[in-house]
Amino acid sequence: MLVWLSVTLGVAFGSALLPLISVELFLLGLVSQQPDIPWLALGAVIAVGQVAGKLIYYFAARGSLRLPGFLHLRDRPPTPRRDRWALRTKRMRAGLERLTERCHRHPRWMVGTYGVSSVLGLPPFMATTVLAGLVRMNLTAFLSAGLIGRFIRFSAMAAAPAAFTGAFF
Repeated sequence: MLVWLSVTLGVAFGSALLPLISVELFLLGLVSQQPDIPWLALGAVIAVGQVAGKLIYYFAARGSLRLPGFLHLRDRPPTPRRDRWALRTKRMRAGLERLTERCHRHPRWMVGTYGVSSVLGLPPFMATTVLAGLVRMNLTAFLSAGLIGRFIRFSAMAAAPAAFTGAFF
């Protein structure tokens, strides 16, 4: 059982970093093959792995973590394609700045949105993680809301996998 919990922690951490890995599918497969693993333990392990992985995005968005050089923008000569892309991203940046300003004015709104996202996955948990870092959400609130929400989500999924299989298959 300890081996499966360790593997689950690794998958949860990996899925937090790479969205192509689905911890939900892994969990559903695991509880169908290993029904003796306690669902509360699975929920706790996945919550810790997911939030630990998302901390990297949170700190990068906050500016506390230096990203590798290949992820930084470089000055390049303009091309028509880059000009169109710059125009699109300029609009997106303006919208993001308005949203960031709104989050600064109403910090509880961000905690609530992030908490709901950690349970439901809507708005996307990855996006709310990055936004939480951008608006410099309190680290304690980030960890608390994320751990509680992810624990609820994955404990429910581990306790009643049949209720969730229709959403994936």
